[in-house]
Order: sequence, then structure tokens, then C-alpha cells
Amino acid sequence: MDIADSRQKLTLLFLGGAKRVSMARMFMDAAAARACSCRIISYEMDRHVPLACLADIVIGKRWNDPAVFDDLHDIVESEAVDIIVPFVDGAVAVACEYVRRYPGSVFVPAADAATADEMFDKVRAAALFERLGLPVPKTYIPGEPCLRLIAKPRRGSASKGIVHISSVEALDDILPRADEYLIQERIDRREEYSVDCYVSVRSGEVLALSARRRVEVSGGEAMRTVTVSDPEIDALTRRVLASTGLRGAVTVQFMRDLDDGGRLLLMEINPRLGGGCVCSVHAGADIPSLIIGEALGEKLSSLSALAGVEISRYPAETVFYPDNRIL
Repeated sequence: MDIADSRQKLTLLFLGGAKRVSMARMFMDAAAARACSCRIISYEMDRHVPLACLADIVIGKRWNDPAVFDDLHDIVESEAVDIIVPFVDGAVAVACEYVRRYPGSVFVPAADAATADEMFDKVRAAALFERLGLPVPKTYIPGEPCLRLIAKPRRGSASKGIVHISSVEALDDILPRADEYLIQERIDRREEYSVDCYVSVRSGEVLALSARRRVEVSGGEAMRTVTVSDPEIDALTRRVLASTGLRGAVTVQFMRDLDDGGRLLLMEINPRLGGGCVCSVHAGADIPSLIIGEALGEKLSSLSALAGVEISRYPAETVFYPDNRIL
């Protein structure tokens, strides 16, 4: 969908944007730079989410509810939504499937639904990466002598449910449920990196690529992160993007094995905006601006990120009063 570039008002529908207050401000700034006002609606399961301080909250359906597409379409039509931005795993395939069902209705900066679903199944994703010849931690094969393993729930997120395996007993405990996990070699001494990318939905050109080291992580999300200049990471990221065909906003995660010559390994790919992407935006890789620009049909140039830009995130409060005021 191309939105006429003479539009003075844009309406964005966030899917699961509950805590993405800083990112919402960045979308508003990107619209303001084009002399557009920006209204944000967020599709949530609870009205009392932090984003309510900036956005209108709409109570929605669960991502696996067959009625979710009709529900979204009612909102898109009634609220004149221009862009849908998914922020959580389950929402990505929903947004992609929505735009397939209703082509030309909105702009969605994401991959197709089938590719998104494959990326969020860790077992299928790891198998794909191996077929593509991408460097990944070795997947455990039953019977092999290895006791330094990690088991990740195949559809888990935010580091929930991860099991570290360091004994025969722990391995025996997990093997009866092996089909529920991706079991791989465990890299204990490592550095972790996220790369925030934007690949043009229309042309496939990489318009932004910003690598950052995850300095401090809590619940799977970077609380401190700093942009870096690393040609090896950049080159491997471009190879990953080219071989998978992903488009839109993409977050690629790597680890560097400090006990094995610093080898770089692909951990996972999230075909959506990551929480730490705000650091890349501050560094110059303004992905919200690229999303709005592509939705408006603008001719876009690639953006680069300044190395050494660090953010440290902290809790803040949105206050809900009995009289419906929000502060």
C-alpha cells in the first residue's frame, strides 16, 4: 500500500506494543518530520499498559483466535489505519496474514506469514539455517557424547523455560520431551549481539543495518546495549538476509564464542522490531522513519549507524486514575 505523500495525518496500529513507549515516540517524531500528525492505536489484552500514555488502547483477541482477522479489519476500516506494526512473536504472522487477506489495505513492514512462523519455531529455524549453510551452534543428536547443552522451548521467547544441561541425569530428564525443545551445544563464554535491520518490502534492498552488543540482559531483553562497528557481523547479517529472503523490520541475533577463536554463530532471527532497536535509532538507523517513508512511497536512501552509542534502560511509570485520567 502506498499512502499519498500529501497526507497530513497517519494512523498506526501496533500489535502488542504494550511497553514500546520510546518506539512510539520515534514513530511520532518520524511523522512530524514529514509535517504529519501521528495517531497510534495499540491492540492489547489489557487497557492498563504503559503505552496508554501515548496511544489509544483497543482490547483485542488472542493471536490464535480465528476471529482476529475480522476484528483487525473492523479496526482498520473504522479508524482509517495506514500502517500495522507487530511487536511480539505471535503478532507477526497475524499481521502478514492480514495483509494477504486484505491486499492494499495497509502497509505491514514484515515478512510473509509462512516465513515468520518458521522463524518463531526454533527447531524449524535451526534446520533451515543449517540447510542454508549458516554458522549455528551444533544441534544435539541423541546418542552423541555431549553434556554441555542448552534446551530452548521451540516456540519460547524472552529466555523463558530455557534448561541448561550439564549431567546425564538432566539430559535423561529432557529427552522424553525433546520434540518440545531445540537442544544445542551450550556456549558458556560468549558475547551476544543483535543487529537491527530494515529491508525494503518492495525492492529487497537493505536500508538499515545496525549491530549492537547486548551488555546487560534481563528477561531476554537488552537493558544496556551499545552499537558497534564489526565488518564480520555486518557481512554475515547481509548473508543471512539474502539467504532467507526476509523483508521489513528484522532483528538478527548472534553470539561470539570466546572459547573457540571468537567464532560467530547465528542464534535466531526475529522478523520484527526488537526492543533494543531504540539504540540503533539514536545512532542514526532510524527504522521507524524508513517504515513511514516506505508506506508513503518515498524514495529512500540507506541509513548507517554510529558506533559507540549506548543506551541504559530503566523502569518508568504510567499512572491510571479512577476517573480514567492517564499520566
